Amino acid sequence: MRARRATLPPVLSSVLLALLLVAPQTSAAPRSPVPTQRVRIEVLPPIAQMGALPADPSRAETVVTAAFRPHVRGRPVLLERKQDGAWVTARRSRQDAGGRVTFTAPRLVGGRAVAYRVIAAAYGRLPEKSSAPVRSTAWGSPAFVDTFDGAALGSAWQHRIQFYNPWGGRACSKGDPSAVVVAGGTLRLSVLADPARTSETCLPTDADGNPTSSDSYTWRLNGHVSTQHSFDFQYGVAAARMRFPQAQGQHGAFWLQPRGLLDDRPTPWGAEIDVIEYYGAQNGVRTRMSSTVHQHPAASPASTQTVGGPLTDPDRYLESRTDRWWRNFHVFSVEWTPREYVFRIDGQETLRTSRGVSHHPEFLILSLLSSDFELGRLGGDERLPQHADVDWVAAWPLPR
Repeated sequence: MRARRATLPPVLSSVLLALLLVAPQTSAAPRSPVPTQRVRIEVLPPIAQMGALPADPSRAETVVTAAFRPHVRGRPVLLERKQDGAWVTARRSRQDAGGRVTFTAPRLVGGRAVAYRVIAAAYGRLPEKSSAPVRSTAWGSPAFVDTFDGAALGSAWQHRIQFYNPWGGRACSKGDPSAVVVAGGTLRLSVLADPARTSETCLPTDADGNPTSSDSYTWRLNGHVSTQHSFDFQYGVAAARMRFPQAQGQHGAFWLQPRGLLDDRPTPWGAEIDVIEYYGAQNGVRTRMSSTVHQHPAASPASTQTVGGPLTDPDRYLESRTDRWWRNFHVFSVEWTPREYVFRIDGQETLRTSRGVSHHPEFLILSLLSSDFELGRLGGDERLPQHADVDWVAAWPLPR
């Protein structure tokens, strides 16, 4: 006798089939979409050129920066150069915490401009991302450049503030042509003892004649020149290749001031843009270097806006353990746009700010000034003279 197969009653079979049809189907959770990636690439003028000797600014390295979204700190990024129709790796780096990466690279290869692009490597769930190409010569030639190759200061420069200036905090110092020398391909700015006042000393005072120090010092002459009456520009990049004195007691600087700067009252437009101020490194005090913007007051000094200031650990921008600010030249620059300033040393970003932006043409200033507050830091007036050297200075207007 055959065994009969067990079967469900017709009604139960229909109910079970209905339950199966309406029961939710289980599957793997849907994956979140891959984030949209963006990259913005920018090429800058040749503003990276560390070295001990004077050099041709056209041989400085250009700077290529890129900003990625989303930010992925540590994500590898390649800088590629187009060569013989193919892309070849030129440099390697990694994104910082803000998704930025900076490269220095030749402006010309074989005497020709080149194309660069950046590529972020595939990282986690992010696929590889490349930028559009940029030309190394996008900024063109500088509108102003001086390489100080002659034997005298060029006609583009004027000597500044040739009087003792307690109103400006330099009661014991003044600008003087004798503190400015062009030779050997550099501009030498000096702090000298004033030979006309060697028989007397100076007690620093404020503008009202009130002493600001209990100590007296040698009267000083300072190297202090500008392009106030020959060249200014509005938006772009300004750069100077400089070397500073090791000693404290004076500060070397590259800075900008606005066209129409007033001498007898606050200037109600523009800004003082201190691209770099170097205050020395000795007497037990670490290197002090600053980049600062002093926006000029719109109506009164109380409205002045100051941005920036001393750099945190400026020695980290040196190229090596043997590099020194007084041993080698470095390029100090500011990129100035209608939206922001970006300060750099040999292409390395040191400060970025959208505050206090000047919307007025600005002229160039180079100086080695001995302000009253720092005179005692020299360690004795017998250490005069002191010197700062400028290899070249240049300005590129913002490309249109």
